[in-house]
Amino acid sequence: MSNRRLFSALGELFTTFGSAVAASRAVETGRRPRADDLRNLGMDPAVFNRIGRF
Repeated sequence: MSNRRLFSALGELFTTFGSAVAASRAVETGRRPRADDLRNLGMDPAVFNRIGRF
């Protein structure tokens, strides 16, 4: 594995982790997460917005 692929994988890992933290904080405070954060996590923002409270 080349250094470039290693650093790319690490960068992607940090991006995904940061999106997960940002999305969870938004949900905890009752706000809608940013669409970019949801896409980074593999979620469709339009579908996420249709989720209601229980």
